Amino acid sequence: MGEFFRVLTDNGQLFVDGFTNTVKLFLIAAVGSLVLGTLLGAMRVSPVPALRAFGATYVNLVRNTPLTLVFAFLVFAVPKLDVNIDYFPSAAIALTVYTSAFVCEVIRSGVNTVAAGQAEAARALGMTFGQVLTLIVLPQALRAMVPPMMSVYIAMLKNTTIAAGFSVLEAGAIPAYMAERGEPQFAVLLWITIGFLILILPLVALQRFLERKWRVAR
Repeated sequence: MGEFFRVLTDNGQLFVDGFTNTVKLFLIAAVGSLVLGTLLGAMRVSPVPALRAFGATYVNLVRNTPLTLVFAFLVFAVPKLDVNIDYFPSAAIALTVYTSAFVCEVIRSGVNTVAAGQAEAARALGMTFGQVLTLIVLPQALRAMVPPMMSVYIAMLKNTTIAAGFSVLEAGAIPAYMAERGEPQFAVLLWITIGFLILILPLVALQRFLERKWRVAR
């Protein structure tokens, strides 16, 4: 047991740096994917055929592409176009681009739970598509979107470990650094697991709280 705790105490700064970058990646990608995913979701339910086609193409293309390839494209292919982006911003962009496709589908599914008559009544009052979506549909769809949306973000938090393979020091990169120091990998992996549980459990608790609150509000 003493050896187990020694791994953490002797390498505390490495764990702090790794998980700090993991949290930064998560927060940046969470905000970015929510914004981009919402725009894509609006396109998916738009009355304009071209916008619907663009949204559907984006979702189908990105969702069927492995996240590792998205990372590889941004880290290795984009610099070939004389666009130089550091590893950390590249990882944040990759996570944003990938996760936004799933956020888009959550929003589209949530919008579809709202009765069509709601939107038709709003349009009959002269409201624009943007007003109908933001003032009438999305507030009602939000309750249906929370559980799958939180699942998407929990998955994204775990997906941040892929950045370790592209020279980003985050939680997934800790085992490689520890191996160079000769630390026992079982203890290292167990501490990383504990770290991710500490990050994920608040998201799960928030999801359950919102579900209970809005279920009562219905």
